[in-house]
Amino acid sequence: MHADPAPLPPTPPGPAAGPATPAGAAPAAPAPAPGARRRIAAWALWDWGSAAFNAVITTFVFTRWLTSDAFVDPAVVAEGGDALDAALARHSTWLGWGLTAAGVLIALLAPLSGTRADGSGRRRRNLAVQTAVTVALCAAMALVRPDPGSLTANLLLGIALLATANLTFELASVHYNALLPRVATPATLGRVSGLGWGAGYLGGIVLLLVLFVGFINPEVGWFGVTGEDGVNIRVAVLVSALWFGVFAIPVLLAVPDDPAEAAARTRRPGVVEAYRRIVADVCDLWRTSRSTVWFLLASAVYRDGLAGVFTFGAVIASGTFGFSASEVVVFAIAANVVAGISTLAAGALDDRVGPRVLIVVSLAGLVVAGVATFALAGAGASAFWVCGLLLCLFVGPAQSASRSLLTRIAPPGRESQIFGLYATTGRAASFLAPFAFSTTVAVAGSQRWGILGIVLVIAIGLAALLPLHLAAARPGARAAGPGRA
Repeated sequence: MHADPAPLPPTPPGPAAGPATPAGAAPAAPAPAPGARRRIAAWALWDWGSAAFNAVITTFVFTRWLTSDAFVDPAVVAEGGDALDAALARHSTWLGWGLTAAGVLIALLAPLSGTRADGSGRRRRNLAVQTAVTVALCAAMALVRPDPGSLTANLLLGIALLATANLTFELASVHYNALLPRVATPATLGRVSGLGWGAGYLGGIVLLLVLFVGFINPEVGWFGVTGEDGVNIRVAVLVSALWFGVFAIPVLLAVPDDPAEAAARTRRPGVVEAYRRIVADVCDLWRTSRSTVWFLLASAVYRDGLAGVFTFGAVIASGTFGFSASEVVVFAIAANVVAGISTLAAGALDDRVGPRVLIVVSLAGLVVAGVATFALAGAGASAFWVCGLLLCLFVGPAQSASRSLLTRIAPPGRESQIFGLYATTGRAASFLAPFAFSTTVAVAGSQRWGILGIVLVIAIGLAALLPLHLAAARPGARAAGPGRA
């Protein structure tokens, strides 16, 4: 159904491809040299550090704080009822608009950034700049205060900083992902990608524990920090910015750009020329490797479903299963433990069975676990602990294998561009999970039905992926040149 329009010519064997391997068998993966291990560790530490942004800023701490009653007029909070609900809904809407605007900019700028980076020999520099800006924006979030005299202004400042940081973080991720072929071989792409994703989850665990024990949970935390004026949250954000900045440094020192690419550096295209190249490249990709385009589209759908699992997980835990704020953070730590371990284990499976198989199994597991979560919505907190952690078991492997698969099918020298398109298609579909969740809740009049909305998005992505047969999705494969899929 989604096969390439014409078979591609066989790729001549080369030194990078290694000896021929029987179909379906995983190639032997030699142990990496000490220098290679250091580069892999340095690369994975960026994922470890970025957990500060994913876990603390966008999911469990800062965003949750912005949409809490801390930024509602105290008189309205005291009154409660419909007035408070309306204020919280309004603030959530503003947050959604801010993130939507960031998503549109990411969709426009990610492929442009990737196209201009390819062939420039400056991926590392671009990663450094975008990461530094993201860290600075995160640190600036500590300036946001629930000041009764300027609640709206501070709320809008927080949303603006969060939206801008989302933009720069996604652009940094384009260049970070494009460095994966610089630290992994075709036989270890899945393992190294899984190591990065796993490091991200484990980094989130450690940081959440530090912040929970030191600042968020106790009435008086370390250094006398309290919840007055939101100081505990503001300090947590500042620590997160420092965390990200420190752990982003190793990859910038240890993983160089491609020397051949740097030596052959060409003039960077202008904005108009870059967009023309993007259109031409997408058209060329459609003609020569249609399955790659379909994978970008299918993955955009199911990746938004995966994002929805974490985005709405805390909401569902609180509203449907009765979790308190502290219980949500404890669950978040446990969720990161499960996701991190499963992702690390799945990395080795990726290299043995291929990333496509791993993605399909993971998505199917998510659908089953999601339906079970819906069915047991009335069974209390214990049911959510079991079903929620089962969901987390599959999220990380699906994310990691998707990055591995895209790295395998991306033509060498065009990794940043392909990952730019990956970010663009993902952002283009980023409304699906929120829309499905909100619509099912509104129609059914019960939050538990939102679970099925998220499951539906994942199932649609799985259905779109199943007909695809990518040659480079086999174990140990790697695209050999433009148009190769």
